[in-house]
Amino acid sequence: QVQLVESGGGLVQAGDSLRLSCTASGRTFSRAAMGWFRQAPGKKREFVAAITRSGDNTYYVDSVKGRFTISRDNAKNTVTLQMNSLKPGDTAVYYCAADLISLGSWESEFEYDYWGQGTQVTVSS
Repeated sequence: QVQLVESGGGLVQAGDSLRLSCTASGRTFSRAAMGWFRQAPGKKREFVAAITRSGDNTYYVDSVKGRFTISRDNAKNTVTLQMNSLKPGDTAVYYCAADLISLGSWESEFEYDYWGQGTQVTVSS
């Protein structure tokens, strides 16, 4: 069992930065690939970024490439999403997720086994 807790959301202006963190309980964190998803009102949950178990490889949706950076610290059971140059279109609830099997379908929410409760990010224009 893995429990995930996100933090760091908030209300910012366009162009600002935010840093989201997700802390995992349990001893399986280092064996899990991790992902961030987001869901805007009235829209489906969408993939944002993923990082492999070792942290050697990262993946991003095109809309955030060059602005967002995913990283992890296996010693602290933490995955982080650094978000720069935020846009109103980034407004959503952001979720972190853990993938224990790691089949490589990073963009699919069905790849992931555990989810956090979400943290709200609101970007005003």
